[in-house]
Amino acid sequence: MPLTLESFLAEAGQFRLGGLLTERPHPVTRGLAELAARDLPRAIAAFAEVDRGAIAALRGHAGGIEELGRAVADCTSAGGRAFLCGCGATGRLAIGLEVLWRAERPDRADRVIGFMAGGDAALVRSVEGFEDHAAFGARHLGELGFTPDDLVIGVTEGGETSYVIGAVERAAEAGGRRPWMLYCNPDEALRPIERSRRVIDDPRVRAFSMPVGPMALTGSTRLQATTAQTLAVGMALFGAGPGGAIGALDRLLDHLAAIDFGWLAPFIEAEADACGAGELVHYRAARHASTVLADTTERAPTFNQRPFENQTEPGPQLSPCYLAVDGAHDGAEAWRILLARAPRPLEWPEHAQVTGARWLNGFDFSPAAAARRATAARAHDFTIARAGDRIALALDGLRGEIPLGGRSALEEQVLIKLALNLHSTLVMGRLGRYRGNVMTWVRPSNRKLIDRAIRYTEALLAADGGPVPPYAEIARACFEALEHLRDDESIVIATADAIRRRAGA
Repeated sequence: MPLTLESFLAEAGQFRLGGLLTERPHPVTRGLAELAARDLPRAIAAFAEVDRGAIAALRGHAGGIEELGRAVADCTSAGGRAFLCGCGATGRLAIGLEVLWRAERPDRADRVIGFMAGGDAALVRSVEGFEDHAAFGARHLGELGFTPDDLVIGVTEGGETSYVIGAVERAAEAGGRRPWMLYCNPDEALRPIERSRRVIDDPRVRAFSMPVGPMALTGSTRLQATTAQTLAVGMALFGAGPGGAIGALDRLLDHLAAIDFGWLAPFIEAEADACGAGELVHYRAARHASTVLADTTERAPTFNQRPFENQTEPGPQLSPCYLAVDGAHDGAEAWRILLARAPRPLEWPEHAQVTGARWLNGFDFSPAAAARRATAARAHDFTIARAGDRIALALDGLRGEIPLGGRSALEEQVLIKLALNLHSTLVMGRLGRYRGNVMTWVRPSNRKLIDRAIRYTEALLAADGGPVPPYAEIARACFEALEHLRDDESIVIATADAIRRRAGA
């Protein structure tokens, strides 16, 4: 059932999340968009500082990470499976860690299963409102063959995602292994939200609060929260090595301290210039395809960039960026390389048009698809590949590298994520797709994101010195603006402009 203004307002109290730590602006990145436009070295340094701060904060949660590691080892050694559940960015995290597990543990490939709200097709384009339904998480887990011998690890950046909570509660009801739920907000901040409080206080669930601070871009939990959770779950799966979790985090922090990401500045300028000119950028990868896909496809909901086109759509409009999986002869092989397995589409009758096999196969990530796209507009290749003990990046005539220094496969994945998150966020800053460090161009496809759009409109109106109407009135203007919002418009600015027009009428 489509979300309406009335149904949103009836439940708005449970989705007004502005008080959460993950939703607050970070003081280090104030004015990030403006810095991206005029002083890239300072913007890069500020963003990298927030990344390091989040990883350093994770040290305080080392005990929980090691406890989770013991739970995973107990489960898999007894023949059980670890189910990683998320939605949006954490869903991509879950599936990305399954891909890494399959590469690193081929003898036990089926011991880890990653799944997300909307199924594998949602890796590319999230299903509107899917994450708002706890019953969907429980249903999906059951259809994947979960048994009481298995371990469920629910990952939600904020700690309030209904779909993840539904899967965790379904596992708790099974009466087998105690499921986990990981989130990056303090318990006391989540307790006013009934669905979060229910899980936190459930003795059958191991609730793991691991706050790491605000995001570099306000509310964009695809950034530091997901990085921290990738490390936490990844160390639990693969082990942390000498010194446990703290030792692993300290080694990673030492490595990051020696890396200057300033070389990304010309890459950021080049992609922003290409997008501004209506040209295309094709990211080419194989080994790191799932990590690249996560960053590129998450630009649509975060910055209202045109989403990746699907060939089943009539007259699909091309996304400014796209993924080409090197070595794939066709779209089906690209999916197998990307996932390290066959896809798992959701053939639920009420959603199959955007979760089923036909829709999933409409996303063709083969090099041949990129070549076809290049006939419609000038295209630039952005290649990412392992080269010895480094990751080599190239865009047109630009060259850069991320040194690995013997880092693990998990750390390699995280280092690429950090570089791509920094790059894409500052590209969008140069293109004016956020203001300061606030997501003014967020695409509100679920209740949480609608609340963000409303809160950011409140902040924009207040910053401009104008009157700020009640929350419900802003919500009404937001829903009206959504009816005709284009991908070259900001929902926050459109809503604020509508309110100003009404005030001046």
